Amino acid sequence: MTAYEPPDAVRDAYDAVVLAGGAARRLGGADKPGLRVGGRALLDRVLGACADAGTTVVVADPRPVPRPVRWAREDPPGAGPVAALDAGLRHTTAVAVVVLSADLPFLEVATVRRLLTALRSSGAEGVLLTDADGRDQPLVAAYRASALRRELTALTSAASVGGSAAGGGLTGLPLRRLTAALDLTRVPDPVASFDCDTWDDLATARARIREHGHVLDEWISAVKDELGIDLDVDTGILLDLARDAAHGVARPAAPLTTFLVGYAAAQGKGGPEAVAEAARKAAALALRWADEETPEAPSDAKPDAASGAEPDAPASAPGPDVA
Repeated sequence: MTAYEPPDAVRDAYDAVVLAGGAARRLGGADKPGLRVGGRALLDRVLGACADAGTTVVVADPRPVPRPVRWAREDPPGAGPVAALDAGLRHTTAVAVVVLSADLPFLEVATVRRLLTALRSSGAEGVLLTDADGRDQPLVAAYRASALRRELTALTSAASVGGSAAGGGLTGLPLRRLTAALDLTRVPDPVASFDCDTWDDLATARARIREHGHVLDEWISAVKDELGIDLDVDTGILLDLARDAAHGVARPAAPLTTFLVGYAAAQGKGGPEAVAEAARKAAALALRWADEETPEAPSDAKPDAASGAEPDAPASAPGPDVA
């Protein structure tokens, strides 16, 4: 008998807990989740990477964010990452939970999917990234929720036996006290695990996204967030269109044409296919426009019947006078 294998949509379902309420002491108490990299707040960038979570819980005081989330707070506020994780986990129901800090400028959707895939295939209780120095990053990880709840309960019980109040039993505990008891798989990723703990880290992140290989993708993502657009399109098509319009018509035609393509797509179906079709039509028009600059010989041109010379042949030089 074959075991039941749930559909991908069910198997890959997960919730996310984002810890965003730290004191940011190494940043002088700055509002770290609100610091911007590539024009977007660090918290907004992390929320974009886990946008397909069933429920996203942000453990922090509420603030404006680009998509709906559930807010939670550890008790007392500032009680540390273990207490914050416990507060966020109480609002989740999925079997798998992605746990993230709010200061990961290079976290991507693909990173989250890779963690979840490894969790599903490995049989481990958690999968976390390691940084450039090989150190565990437990706040860039996917866990089995049951394992987290088991260890949180054990830590709380131990604190109660020791005489601490149940509500404050997790206060001040480091995450390694929690993760040390879990069966973990580790995935090296020095980029996605990079976090912004200092002003130098922030400067490094801001410089990296302006490098040639990253700047266009970062800019497009920032614009989509700013305009509230949730649409993935082939930017190569639009760049090719802009090139054809600039070379075949005039430079100012490039931005105007791409704007009109977007407007036309919005008037129609509005999806990536509509953008691609509108771009194809506009590119073909730009090429037809450019072709008109190439002179064409008249198709009905005929030799002069009287002289036998071609119509545009130059006149012969006059000969000497004949007496």
